[in-house]
Amino acid sequence: MLVYLLSIYVAKCQISKYTIRTVGFYNVENLFDTIDDPETIDEAYTPSGKNHYSHQDYLSKIRNTARVISEIGSRGKNRGPDVIGLAEIENFRVLQDLVHSEELDNKNYQIIHQDSPDRRGIDVALLYKPAFFSPIEFEAIELRLWNENGERIYTRDILYVQGILDDEVIHVFVNHWPSRRGGKSRSDPKRMKAAFMVKKKTNEILLTDPNAKIIILGDFNDDPTDRSIKNGLLLSSDPEKEPSTSFFNPMEKMHKRGMNTLAYRDGLNLFDQIILSNNLLKKETYRTGFIFHRAGIYNPSYLISQHGKYKGYPLRSFENNRYAEGYSDHYPVFVELLRPSSL
Repeated sequence: MLVYLLSIYVAKCQISKYTIRTVGFYNVENLFDTIDDPETIDEAYTPSGKNHYSHQDYLSKIRNTARVISEIGSRGKNRGPDVIGLAEIENFRVLQDLVHSEELDNKNYQIIHQDSPDRRGIDVALLYKPAFFSPIEFEAIELRLWNENGERIYTRDILYVQGILDDEVIHVFVNHWPSRRGGKSRSDPKRMKAAFMVKKKTNEILLTDPNAKIIILGDFNDDPTDRSIKNGLLLSSDPEKEPSTSFFNPMEKMHKRGMNTLAYRDGLNLFDQIILSNNLLKKETYRTGFIFHRAGIYNPSYLISQHGKYKGYPLRSFENNRYAEGYSDHYPVFVELLRPSSL
């Protein structure tokens, strides 16, 4: 039996009166509408497709996804994250239905989204609460890949957003890196290319502002200890010994303890991660801005399959070519940032 725990890593800092902001990520597993888009491979998610996906199924999928988002990092207050990256979104229309659902409508989420060239039609997006986050600019960073025959592989863009969290500039990257289709080793160069593209952009940011606070989040289709993360993004497992231009992955300790965000063929993986520039860990900056407080995997019991051969796995939305009324094949992750309330 696979056991899933609510996974929390707490930074060592003593605080009294503070402001806390939550940043999350959730691969929502194929949030498709039921309309056949002739430019993408989405026929399975239509009433006549192999998943027999009806309008009622779609409404259920929206409700379930919204419920989870409304609770991420909320500590029971049903507040939802202030900023959240999403993966496996079909289009802007499903995002509109999501943010205007009964569970999320009162949170006033705004949307940043751009269509990717992915053949399946799935994109990444960012939702944010305008009371706390104000976007300055955003860019879809194209990931150009080719197969052994020189044919273009169409995959998701990387979404980069620069914005102001309260009154502090924050840089956010939303990722959904190429899958392990064809095997981990064979597909590894694709994820290394994605890591290179993110690293190139973060280097540009840090060259302009060495004190920049950067958050890299997403479904990386690799674990925290894999090459694309450890070498591609040049992360540090011990931020105290690294310069300000390096990054820290709080999910690495979780992974080493056996924690996970998905399961496949009895294998546990922690593909969903939130990675931070070391400028978010400097204790001396706490009096002047946000620092990292804690990170977590949000996996309450209702997100976990309780019966059958997938007992202990994430309670996914689709199973055996049917909508299964679940939530996702991934658990969401989050980080909390804090600073003194007097700022």
